[in-house]
Amino acid sequence: MLAGIVWWATRQEAPHVPLNGRALADLVGGLALYTLATGLRAERWHRILQREDLDRGRAESYRLTVVGYMGNNALPARAGDLMRVVLLRGPRRAVLGTVVAERVLDVCALALVFCFVVLERGLDFGPLPYIAVAAVVLAVAAVLFTRLRGLERVRAWLVPIAGATRELASAHGAVLVAVSLALWLTEAAVYLVVGDAVGIHLGVTGALYVMALTNLSAVIPAAPGYVGTYDAAVLLALRSLQLPALGYLLVLRFVLFVPITVVGFAVFLRRYARRRV
Repeated sequence: MLAGIVWWATRQEAPHVPLNGRALADLVGGLALYTLATGLRAERWHRILQREDLDRGRAESYRLTVVGYMGNNALPARAGDLMRVVLLRGPRRAVLGTVVAERVLDVCALALVFCFVVLERGLDFGPLPYIAVAAVVLAVAAVLFTRLRGLERVRAWLVPIAGATRELASAHGAVLVAVSLALWLTEAAVYLVVGDAVGIHLGVTGALYVMALTNLSAVIPAAPGYVGTYDAAVLLALRSLQLPALGYLLVLRFVLFVPITVVGFAVFLRRYARRRV
């Protein structure tokens, strides 16, 4: 996939990214919005940890959130999430369960946003019905699997991991869904502002569409920084909106990946690099 994207990019016109005062102000605004979205992510994880009696302080939740995103950007297969599990200091399976609960919240919020945009813009659902059917089949298979005899040990091992997700079926979960929607709407504003910086006018629903599609693709573990899957999703989304994509993709990648990776690495070196886990 990455080779295909590189092949496509080499056949496009060189992107023009304006560096005037307005564009730079848009980029600063985009960075500020992404900082806010990251803070909402950290606060959401902190609330999940509190619910599971795994809280090690709000500051620790915020630090590890940044370190985790650094790890996701620098290592394959969302290894930053596993870094958080290891570094938090707690029962590993229970901590892993809080990360799983985060991913469940993300998928729910992004799916709601994506479906809203599809209905609002009258877009073709494409493969969504097939994905939904596949998800239902997998869910049914999982239920049947866990009910088979002789799997008590497997179920016992999974119970701590599933605990935080079970807690989402409550008023606590409803609040976290609202927080998840708020953070993804904030991130959609980053997509909108970056578009303005490079002269692409997405509009509100366009920014929501690009944000939801690209981040749903990033839920799947992939290469460091979601190289290939994320880029393909951005290009697909922009092409479906009949907008130029290469310059937008490059600037968007810088805003969303570079600063948080640098900050996360600095926090890791300062706070966790010498810790024995």
